[in-house]
Amino acid sequence: MCEALAMGRGGAWVFMAGAALGVCLEALAEWLLRRRREVRVREVLFFPSRVTCVEGLLAAAREDGGKGLRLAPCLCSLPHEESELSRLLARLLSARRSLELCIFAFSCPQLSCAILLLQRRGVRVRVVTDADYMAVKGSQIGILRKAGIQVRHDQESGYMHHKFAIIDKRLLLTGSLNWTTQAIQHNRENVMIVEDAKYVKLFLEEFERLWEDYNPVNYIFFKEKEVPKETNNNPGTERKFNK
Repeated sequence: MCEALAMGRGGAWVFMAGAALGVCLEALAEWLLRRRREVRVREVLFFPSRVTCVEGLLAAAREDGGKGLRLAPCLCSLPHEESELSRLLARLLSARRSLELCIFAFSCPQLSCAILLLQRRGVRVRVVTDADYMAVKGSQIGILRKAGIQVRHDQESGYMHHKFAIIDKRLLLTGSLNWTTQAIQHNRENVMIVEDAKYVKLFLEEFERLWEDYNPVNYIFFKEKEVPKETNNNPGTERKFNK
């Protein structure tokens, strides 16, 4: 009887230990999940950016495909330190699979160079931009197109005024910044960088909407011709035209 009682108590202890272990594992899993959420990217860049050399960053991306993003030596007289522009470039160069870019004005040669490097690396790059501003002097859109990058533009009276990018369908860059040297070096601008599936999904849906809306097969190159219509059968009567 004593042995049975002892075995019963031992079984109870085993049960309690198992339950405690289960609670601990559950708490550990919750902590790990919370920790994972905490390390998601949340960053804000405020412009104007300090003028620094970014050639080392771009050279490193050319050499190793952007894996290390180490700063290669450069002998120019500009400061060789981190800046808002270099941080933005580093985020772009982190792309491995895809980049969706929706930008109003794009004339910054350093950002254009980063996009070209991504395309050469095999990253799928798609660009949506504004028809008027893609034609201004200094625009990089023509350079991207010549390199084989897919570009679509609006065909509307208003502006395509978005400024956002989506990296690998997981990282969102959005804010007030146009990708121009003027905006980067002189304007008060911001770029928010977030890794949030909910917001990435919303912006990706908007990009896909515009991508379809701006499909060249939907372009109307010539307005419908006005068809004359006589007001009556009397000769010499003036004609009205359908509007």
